[in-house]
Amino acid sequence: MADIWQQIVTAWQAQQPLEVLAVVTAIAYLVLAIRENIWCWLFAFISTAIYIYLFHKVSLLSESLLNIYYLVMAIYGWYQWRQGRHNQPRQIISWSLQKHSILILLTGLLVPVLGYGMQHLGASMPYLDAFTTCFAVLATAMVAHKVLQNWHYWLVINITSVYIFTHKELFLTAAMFVLYVILTIIGYINWSQQYAKQNRLVQQA
Repeated sequence: MADIWQQIVTAWQAQQPLEVLAVVTAIAYLVLAIRENIWCWLFAFISTAIYIYLFHKVSLLSESLLNIYYLVMAIYGWYQWRQGRHNQPRQIISWSLQKHSILILLTGLLVPVLGYGMQHLGASMPYLDAFTTCFAVLATAMVAHKVLQNWHYWLVINITSVYIFTHKELFLTAAMFVLYVILTIIGYINWSQQYAKQNRLVQQA
């Protein structure tokens, strides 16, 4: 454990200022999203813009493309949260189990297709990488629409990401995703409380 911590510290000290900024703004995005603060999307935009450059620089093209999607969703998310419904702040919503089941099935069908393609491109851990990529696309769209259960998806994605980055000995990134796991749990608790509050207000109206 001490060796792993030392590698984390060493990796952090070796970071480029641009990468540090990307990590800090990514964490700021998640913290603000937990608080339902619309400015989370600005930090998402900054973080993803930096990561597009960083991933392209080291030839991680699939990750770069995924962050282009995140960049677009940052703009879309800002618009959705700002507009809401009937010019009111967007409320947290909950999707039915049936809708989730259909989306999980459809997204799950894409995983082996993407994984197979990545495997033939020489990707490492192609199917796990495809799993996190496909479901991250879905979960990001859910955040933009303030779907309560997005936190369930992110919990699984982030735990899987911890395993992937630890296996690849990217201990600094793995440590960041451990933090994401904790923040994801906090996010679900906060949004659940707010969702319950919304329902009480509707019933009293």
